[in-house]
Amino acid sequence: MTYMTDERRMIQETAREFAMKEVLPIANKLDPERGDIPMSLREKMAEMGYFGVLLPEEYGGLGLGCFEYCLIVEELARAWMSVASIIFRGNGMIGWQQMSEEQKKNYLPRIARGEFLGAFAMSEPGTGSDVAGVSTRAVKDGDSYLITGNKYWCTFADGADYLMVIARTSPPEPKRRHAGMSMFIVPKKRGELPPGVQGAPIPKIGYFGWKTWELAFDNCRVPAENLIGEEGKAFYYATAGLEIPRAMTAARSIGLARAALEDAMAYSQERVQFGQPIGEFQAIRFKIAQMATEIEAARQLMYFVNDAIDTGRRCDKEAAMVKYYAAEMSERVTSEGMQILGGAGYTTLHAMERHWRDARLTKIFEGTSEIQLRVISDALLGKVKK
Repeated sequence: MTYMTDERRMIQETAREFAMKEVLPIANKLDPERGDIPMSLREKMAEMGYFGVLLPEEYGGLGLGCFEYCLIVEELARAWMSVASIIFRGNGMIGWQQMSEEQKKNYLPRIARGEFLGAFAMSEPGTGSDVAGVSTRAVKDGDSYLITGNKYWCTFADGADYLMVIARTSPPEPKRRHAGMSMFIVPKKRGELPPGVQGAPIPKIGYFGWKTWELAFDNCRVPAENLIGEEGKAFYYATAGLEIPRAMTAARSIGLARAALEDAMAYSQERVQFGQPIGEFQAIRFKIAQMATEIEAARQLMYFVNDAIDTGRRCDKEAAMVKYYAAEMSERVTSEGMQILGGAGYTTLHAMERHWRDARLTKIFEGTSEIQLRVISDALLGKVKK
């Protein structure tokens, strides 16, 4: 099947030019300094429409599909994964499909313009892969809710314009632990945390360009009108439609692996040992050939998943497969890139170590590799009887 059309190639080429010209120089400068993605770059991304790729045209978005979205994400990730990820704070924030029409009219045009970007607060110190274990509470108080509890791994909590918070509005049922969770938009000033919320950045080994936070909510007041969808249905909202985030994470993994491949190829032509460029040694040539093959295999599986998503075909198993395979592949390929650069790869003088650090994260976020294997094996063998 031919997935690429002239329009898609144009979108891909435009994103590639933007990534290499606008993003890569900033990444090479700021990532070693652990600096934040500059507002000037965010404004340029907004002008490109990248925060509204998936949003309907009637609300100011581009109205494109997951295929086009992942083409853009791969190109941005090739330059800096954090920049590829920040557009998720517009397009991919869980819950916009469940918004009321009034909420959509209020929020989506601003999101599409990059003026109202979010941070997702679901994970907790004791709750990661076990989404049903959320314990943060939201108690009704007149025409508001009061949110109390702790959240973890909330990336962009300071720079966002709102937090999307998952909290319990009723206790879990013994056999339905996922019941009773609700979703709220908590607006805030950019650069600050909301009133009633304190936090501190989590020290990370990568994914620089923005900060990831631990948050403590203490009777944070949220208007009842900021409830997204129905009370008690947040688990379903958070777990429905996971195919797009998984495909998007595969695109990020592929972009990182491609960055390692391209950097390794360039280095192999420049580095001379034993009187010749190392790219003329069979050991290096075979490494590069294998890296390229693994990248292309992941990309073609991603294209299949994207096409299935956009045409409405079920692909939960295949989406888990591409997220799993691309993430694992990305760590292998970036590690091989480090090996080709040798000692130079173990310095911050080259971007290879950035690709490697960020690739390692793709095996963890948006569902760990182990969670993907569980999804795949359940689809193949049926769920384990308890």
